[in-house]
Order: sequence, then C-alpha cells, then structure tokens
Amino acid sequence: MRLPAVLLASLFLGACVMQQTYDREHQLNQQLESELQSEQVQIQQLKDRLRITIEDSILYPSGRADLSREGRALLDKLAPTLQQATDHRIEVEGYTDDVPVGHHLKGKYKTNWELSSARAAGVVEYLQRKGIDPSRMTAAGHGQYQPEGDNSTASGRAENRRIDIDLVPIYTQN
Repeated sequence: MRLPAVLLASLFLGACVMQQTYDREHQLNQQLESELQSEQVQIQQLKDRLRITIEDSILYPSGRADLSREGRALLDKLAPTLQQATDHRIEVEGYTDDVPVGHHLKGKYKTNWELSSARAAGVVEYLQRKGIDPSRMTAAGHGQYQPEGDNSTASGRAENRRIDIDLVPIYTQN
C-alpha cells in the first residue's frame, strides 16, 4: 500500500516539528538549570511541557501571598529566559497543603484555594512587570487538591506548598 505524497510530507513535517520542539525544550531546560541551581527549585521535562517547581518558602513568607525579596530575586533570574521563550505559553499554578488558612488571613483568603490562586496571580503580575507578554501567561490555583506529598507529615506538607511554572509549546497551524 502506497501512502499519498501529501500524507508522507505531513508525517515528515510533523516529525521535524516534534524534533524542533524537543530541541527547544532541551535548550530551555539547560538554560534554566544553569540559572536556577537550588534545592528549592526543580526543573522537569514532561511529555508536553517543561515544568519549574518552586517551593513556596523561597517565594513567600509563611501564610502570605506577597513575594519575598528572595522570591523576586529568583523570578528576576528566570524572567529573561521566559521572555525569550516566545514560542511557549507560561502557565503558573499555585498549590497549598491541607492546613486551613490561619485566622490572620481569613479576612483576605477564606480558603487555601483562594490563597494558592493569589500566589499564582502574584507571580504572573510580577513577571508581567518584568516585561513578559501577559497574553502568554495564565494563573491558576489548586489549593490542597493536587498534593504531591503526604499531608500528615511536615515534609509532605512542605512538598505540597509550591508554585509550578509550566512552559508549554505554542503550536501553530500552517
């Protein structure tokens, strides 16, 4: 059975685009790893995105949503690479542990969901001030509903308090 030339060309071009995407993801990964060497920051190459996970303790004072000086400094290092990655969307996601929001925050954030959303939005707003196109960014809060660690332990709760910054390739149709 012979495949039509259009189908063969389409498969070939698709493979080229996938290789280009892989090469670009690898380049971004290396660039970010050299900029963000820290135990509090992890970079993962996932199937369809590059994920930067930042522990909340570097970005925020405990129970707060305003960026710390260390958090701003980290985002300052990250911003140039994100700005250059114009072929990627930037999805910022906030997470918390399952400990209810403290009394001192109840007036501003009723739930962990609201706190995680405010933290993600704070990162997006800061990156926008650093010159990143806001049309490429989204912010989402997940509260305690997507834990990575065991909320019954201090180390598990710490693992759950995080921000993920995902770089997702923008595919265009020709």
